[in-house]
Amino acid sequence: MIVKETRRAIRLRKHKRIRKKLSGTPEQPRLCLFKSGRNIYVQIIDDTAGITLVATSSLDAELRKVIKNGGTIEAAAIVGADIAKKALEKGIEDVVFDRGGFMYHGKVKALADAARENGLNF
Repeated sequence: MIVKETRRAIRLRKHKRIRKKLSGTPEQPRLCLFKSGRNIYVQIIDDTAGITLVATSSLDAELRKVIKNGGTIEAAAIVGADIAKKALEKGIEDVVFDRGGFMYHGKVKALADAARENGLNF
């Protein structure tokens, strides 16, 4: 009998494969992304120290005033611009992009493009 993998299990397998190759350093931390059906979450992480340097999401109090629905491409672009602004305030310009096993299109691409436009390099 063949057992099918769930979408979540497939994504987590891809994420593990990606994480073998990516690691955040103090000079170039990791921009980690997670998206659910309703919201999108982003963190900038220094893996050597094991700390989160900057984090934001579509649930952030300031962004909720602008974002009506956190699961849209427009919301992802706003969150991408916000994470770039917060990172630049902390002096972070270069990051490694960790897409979290998600395909690079739609919300993920919109977030990455907005972060690049607002000053992050990856």
